[in-house]
Amino acid sequence: MRSSARNVQRLIKTLKAKGIKDARVIKAFGEVPRHLFVPPGLEHKAYQDAALPIGGGQTISAPSTVAAMLAVLQLSPCDRVLEIGTGSGFQTALLTRLVAEVYSIERNLSLIKEVGKKLIRAGCGTAQLRAGDGMLGWSQHAPYDAIIVSAGTLEIPQALLDQLKPGGRMIIPLKGRINLITKTRGGLRFRELSSCRFVPLLPGHTG
Repeated sequence: MRSSARNVQRLIKTLKAKGIKDARVIKAFGEVPRHLFVPPGLEHKAYQDAALPIGGGQTISAPSTVAAMLAVLQLSPCDRVLEIGTGSGFQTALLTRLVAEVYSIERNLSLIKEVGKKLIRAGCGTAQLRAGDGMLGWSQHAPYDAIIVSAGTLEIPQALLDQLKPGGRMIIPLKGRINLITKTRGGLRFRELSSCRFVPLLPGHTG
């Protein structure tokens, strides 16, 4: 299946109707073919605003959820971003269109092995991919302008906070709510957004 312009435009219309106003995020959704990042047999659902299973107990999040998380980070083209939970690679692909450097960690080795191929097929920019423990972050390339966590947790991993640049932003599903955390000189500033359902953030890697 190929993405039809009609399907893509319908999805973009849905995102705008749900309050996504960031023009760069909207443009990225128009450029990244989501059907290349969903499992075989589910391509016909790729442009619906719905989460889809990708195996290993994981999902590709609904487009509106991904768009909202990216938009609230207010990403700049020169940013360095750490993604925790590569998953299908769709959000990774969007990030390559939005920022200068993308570093992504996934605990499921079988998933991350395919993402590099998908990014090439989708005509997206490069991202540094790693199988590992997302709770530990990726200190080698820190500090990061932004960190996006695609798994739910009850506590914020300290390693991620340590790797966030002063003034940097982190978006994380925390205790069932998506939170935007800004690292300031005086400490952490929290902004609670919508309720959410994400797979749990787990240590180590499988595969």
